[in-house]
Amino acid sequence: MNLEFRESNDAVIGILHIRLVIRSAMTLKDKRRIIKSIKDRIKNNFNVSIAEIGFLDHCQYAKLGIAMVGNDNRYINSVLTKLIHIIRCVPSVMLTDYKLEFI
Repeated sequence: MNLEFRESNDAVIGILHIRLVIRSAMTLKDKRRIIKSIKDRIKNNFNVSIAEIGFLDHCQYAKLGIAMVGNDNRYINSVLTKLIHIIRCVPSVMLTDYKLEFI
């Protein structure tokens, strides 16, 4: 069996960085419960990878990284934009900043 791999520029990676403020969290345990709820909701409804990537030891701030791989730039952009709107609607957090980039 001989497999050939050809170089292709068809793969698109969309990366979304999100900064959140969680005013209701008084402890790291409160923060992690809220962040876990957001991460689980996103993982269950969208085909993306998500992780908390910043402010790990601060109880009222969080930075999430979300990545999606595909071959259609417009589709990935629409999914990640939809995630921004979903996170804005979460009552327990405030979206303070986001950055969307493609590789």
